[in-house]
Amino acid sequence: MNTAALQSDPPAASRRKLVWFGAIFALVFPTVITWGYFVYSARFPTGVQQATFLAVKTIQFGFPLVWVWAVLREPLIQRRPNAQGLLLGAAFSAVVVGASWFVFHFYLRDTRVFADAAPKIHDRLALLGIDTLWKYVLLGVFYSLFHSLLEEYFWRWFAFGQLRRLLRLWPAILVAALAFMGHHIVILGEFFKDLPWVAWLFSSAVAVGGAFWSWLYDRTGSLLGPWLSHLMIDAGIFWVGYELIGDSLSAVVH
Repeated sequence: MNTAALQSDPPAASRRKLVWFGAIFALVFPTVITWGYFVYSARFPTGVQQATFLAVKTIQFGFPLVWVWAVLREPLIQRRPNAQGLLLGAAFSAVVVGASWFVFHFYLRDTRVFADAAPKIHDRLALLGIDTLWKYVLLGVFYSLFHSLLEEYFWRWFAFGQLRRLLRLWPAILVAALAFMGHHIVILGEFFKDLPWVAWLFSSAVAVGGAFWSWLYDRTGSLLGPWLSHLMIDAGIFWVGYELIGDSLSAVVH
């Protein structure tokens, strides 16, 4: 073992403080920046909003790598990805997406909740430059395939992973799930301003998903199952979004 490397490592007490700092940053920062780029920067031109989004997301997703490798001085890959959890993750999301689509399509689509939210969603996307159908499809592909992976790496591998070193399993799952819910409250609160209970209800569903993905990650040690599950639910959300605002996007195309 490298004696010099051992001497340069933080002592146990200091390391625990560093783990706490990294965990707290991961739990709080996403909600703060979501308010910044989604609420505050909405008063600025599209280019400013897009630049703000790119800058804060780069910080968010870059922080865990720098923190683990340069500050904690730990290997970034401690366990190889495996296929455990893929079937369970897919089954969970298939049930959630199927049930959500059924309830939305047959019971909720024409209710006040979504009738009021549809133009707000369309206007918000337009402010971000998503004003045509093909841009909406690209956004859906990006979020479903790539952003979901980044979120799993950030929320499950880093945020939950750091908490797991500090807390028992279920307290760590609960804290991580509530923090994961936080930035969704900001976004959904903008779409359902007149019905804040709806924003909290949907955000609570997000927390349940986050709790399941943390549990699945802890059980398997792999992000592949949570990522597949997250991917499927994001795709389902974009499909519901298309059902709400697809006609207005198509009108722009033609």
